[in-house]
Parts: sequence; C-alpha cells; structure tokens
Amino acid sequence: MPVLNRIADFAAEMTEWRRDLHAHPEPGLQEHRTSDVVAGKLREWGIEVTRGLAGTGLVGTLRAGTSGRAIGIRADMDALEMTEANDFPHRSQTPGAMHACGHDGHTAMLLGAAKYLAETRNFDGIVHFIFQPAEEGLGGGRIMVEEGLFERFPCDAVYGAHNDPLLPLGTMVAVEGSVSAASDRFWIRIAGKGGHAARPHLSIDPVVVGAHVVLALQSIVARRVDPINSAVLSITQFHAGSTGNVIPQEAVLNGTVRTLRPEVQDEVQRLLTDMATATAAAHGAEAVVDYIRGYPPVINAADPTERAARAAARIVGADKVIRSRPPSMGGEDFSFMALKVPGCFVRIGQADGAKGSTAVHNPAYDFNDAALPIGASFWATLVEQELARNQNS
Repeated sequence: MPVLNRIADFAAEMTEWRRDLHAHPEPGLQEHRTSDVVAGKLREWGIEVTRGLAGTGLVGTLRAGTSGRAIGIRADMDALEMTEANDFPHRSQTPGAMHACGHDGHTAMLLGAAKYLAETRNFDGIVHFIFQPAEEGLGGGRIMVEEGLFERFPCDAVYGAHNDPLLPLGTMVAVEGSVSAASDRFWIRIAGKGGHAARPHLSIDPVVVGAHVVLALQSIVARRVDPINSAVLSITQFHAGSTGNVIPQEAVLNGTVRTLRPEVQDEVQRLLTDMATATAAAHGAEAVVDYIRGYPPVINAADPTERAARAAARIVGADKVIRSRPPSMGGEDFSFMALKVPGCFVRIGQADGAKGSTAVHNPAYDFNDAALPIGASFWATLVEQELARNQNS
C-alpha cells in the first residue's frame, strides 16, 4: 500500500509515541499528560498550539501559502476506565484505565500527519489539528463546539477517523449518511419497601420489581419498534441491597439506548418511561426514570465523504475503499462537530490475522501499529488534496 515515503521513514517513531500513550492512559477530561505530550511535539515542529478547550483539549494550527481555506482534522485522546488484561511491555501503567478503543492510535496518526505537513508544507491554506478529550461518554466534542471551536478555528470541513478491528488492514470506509447511532443513557430508580428477608410479605421487594422491569423493557425493541428500524436497549447495571438478610428499600437500573432515526429515539424514550413506571406500579412500587439524550448520530455529508474517499483511494487503492456499509450502533461525539461544520467520519481497517482483530472495549485490545502510517498518510494526503496549491481561494 503506497503510504507516503516520509511517513514510512518515521513509522517506528509513531509506534513509540503510540505505545507511550498506551502505557499512560488517562480517562476523559483527565488527559493532562497526553495533552502535554501532544502540545510539546506540535510546538517542536513549529505548529501554533492553543490549549484549554474542554479543559485538556487543544488545537494545533499550521498555515502555508496565502489561501484562507481551512480544514479540521480531529483525533480523540481519552482512555476507558477499565483494567487491561494484556502483558506486553507497553501495557497500561495506570490502575483501572486503559486504551481499549484505540484513541492512542488515533492521536499518534494525527501527530504523524502534523509532523509530515510541518516539514513539507505542500499545501496552501490552514490546517487545524483538533485533539479532543473525553469522547467516551463525557462529550468532549460537544464541549469543544460549545466553547466556540469553529468560531475560533473556522473550517470549511471537518474530518475524523476510527480504527476498525472488523476490517482488514489496508482497507478504509467512507460512507455518506448515518454511520453511527444516537447514544442515550437512562437510570431507573425503583422505590420499594425494605424489610427483613425472612418476612418478604411485609415488604415490597425492589429487586423483584427491577427484574420484572428488565424483562419488560426487552419487549420494546422486540415487539414495539418496527423491525425495519434499528434500535438497541441494554440494561448494563443493576444495583440493590447491602447485605444478605435485608430486602432493600431501593434498586437502581442503568443502561443505554441506541437509535438511528429521531422518531425512533422519541418512541423508545416514551415506551421505556411508560413501561418502567407501569411495571413498578403493578407491583406496588414506584419507578422514576431519568433519561438523558447523549450523542446525536454521526451523519456524513455528501461532499466531504467524496473527498475523503478520493484521498483514501490514493493510499489504499480505490478497490479497498468501502463506500456502502450498515451504520454502527455505537455512539461517537464527532457528531457534534459534523452538525456544526460539513464533515466525514471514516473507518480505518486494522485486522491482520490475530493482530489488531480484538474488539474495542475489550481488556485484551491493542491498536495495530501497522495502521499508523496508513492513517497518517491518509490525513496528509487529504490536506494536500483539499488545500492544493493553485486552487481558487
């Protein structure tokens, strides 16, 4: 695959950056070391750095020529709050945190593109390298946009990327339209009547009520949502009680809803609230639902998607650029940027046999370093293509 020669020259250096970040993971809005590392490298290469967006976020700005055209390229930097199961030398040194989604790789790829573009400056315009914190549930993308990201750093288009362990190394995805789902969270607090576990008839057991609520909610997607529409409703936590001989006073359920269409999102929220409260009431308990709208769906605009596909084809070949693929039901806060500025979110394959094929959010996950020069070359090629010299500004 024709990665750029200069980027291939420092691929080993990118691997060192990536593995250092992997060994020092930081959860959302706590990426202080990561931000320092990124800012230090950008400044070393003569790139202007602005820090403080969303706390630990930063933007590197590189100018060449005289054109006012501008492009934004975004990488996420945060890790997940989970314990790593790998035992290689660059495994996490931070208890309870690991890069299980490849954000270390995303950051290293964008740094690689920044290094190359700072050296070559073979473009005419402005590049904003957006290093975003807190993608994993805390909405760092939303915060950056709300704090004036695109007012301070105007962009004609914005691009993002994610590694994909389901796709072979050397392939990329650029698909127009919805590519990632809306991601909502909910909490259901069930108030019962606590008492002695030996006298359940004198209590209203919120554990039993909660179990009925869990089962009832599974019928929403199975029986109330049109099968041609996509929806996911998952209960991921069930908390109740403090000891073995006491029926607790309260149980709390926590979970997520993923949808692709706004009307389905509205309907699932309504059904979830109605079904949880009615089920609890039928057992003499009370349920209070706290439903929080999270990330909107990522919707790739037509023109940026075509441009991204063109650049990807120059790196991996047109036959390796996937142009049609079902959307992911995962959430992604690049959506907030793509709602503000025309954007495209691409996928970069990283599976090479057993290497790079472990699913994200798995304690045994690791980014495939062989994808680093591909991603960096794609970003650099996209910039040189979109900000080509001798174009009308």
